[in-house]
Amino acid sequence: MNKKWNVLQNTRLDIFLREQLPLCMKESDGAGEKGGNVQCEISNSKIRRLIMAGAVFVNGSQCRIPAFMMNKGTEVSAVIDEKKFFYEKKPDDIQFEVTDKSVLFEDDAIIVVNKPAFFPTEETIAGNRDNLHAAVIRYLWKKNPSLRNPPYVGIMHRLDRETSGVILFTKTRTVNAAVHDMFESHSAKKVYRAVCTKNSFLKEVPEHFSIDEPIGRVSSSSAACKMGVLPGKNVRAGGAKECLPARTDFLLVGRKNNLYYIEARPLTGRTHQIRVHLSWYGLPLVGDELYGGIPGGRIMLHAQSLTFTHPLTNETLCVSAPLPEEFLC
Repeated sequence: MNKKWNVLQNTRLDIFLREQLPLCMKESDGAGEKGGNVQCEISNSKIRRLIMAGAVFVNGSQCRIPAFMMNKGTEVSAVIDEKKFFYEKKPDDIQFEVTDKSVLFEDDAIIVVNKPAFFPTEETIAGNRDNLHAAVIRYLWKKNPSLRNPPYVGIMHRLDRETSGVILFTKTRTVNAAVHDMFESHSAKKVYRAVCTKNSFLKEVPEHFSIDEPIGRVSSSSAACKMGVLPGKNVRAGGAKECLPARTDFLLVGRKNNLYYIEARPLTGRTHQIRVHLSWYGLPLVGDELYGGIPGGRIMLHAQSLTFTHPLTNETLCVSAPLPEEFLC
């Protein structure tokens, strides 16, 4: 479908398409072109992906900026493959509820949970997938059903969807600043367990090794996020698209059947840091095909422990999540 519009008032590109595209689909359906089965509700994430994929043009020029501001009289056009546009890949998320067994530590200020693999930490851009943040809210509300509103749960750090293990949430806003600072300054010490294979160019795996190499995004903004080691690039202090310093310390804890069991201690907190550093070194994670790993049931990365200073009591706590069976060497 090719469609053109003239903008009647100042507005953002994504907001404009969110209003206009469903009307186009209904018009197409009414003309009998789609047999009466067109979906007319279009999610924000679909609008964003359509724009970032380069299918939308403003005054004849391709525009990949969802928040682009347009003036009255602007001409907008879109080229849409309706079959692909309405195809939804179904994620293999598990169903999960937080229980007393999955809570590793809890008091009035914080709650630490053992996150399962294949479960998002927080709400995704699609907005309709269950997630750990929502599950923690449900758990706390069930414990205190007299609350009129959902209990507060603050997200302080994140784990990738396929990564399991220790994750901390706050239960009161009064401790947010202190908890945020401990993650920002990396005074909260994280230990991960990884299962890897060895690339042929890596002759041997030492017992101890460290990787101190900057990381930056290597995929386009419209593609799935892929990071990479970028040696020789200008390293800056901040910015999502910049090349940032990154260091991880590693310990070889075991070897079995050509698998290498690695303990990872990230000293910085970059996106996909452990996955990228291990792949670059020649030890890609099993299941991490994005970074050269062999196929597996999951990306083999588990947040084993978190050591931190309690934001109210100043007590040093070390909270651990049991290793899943497949991580035992």
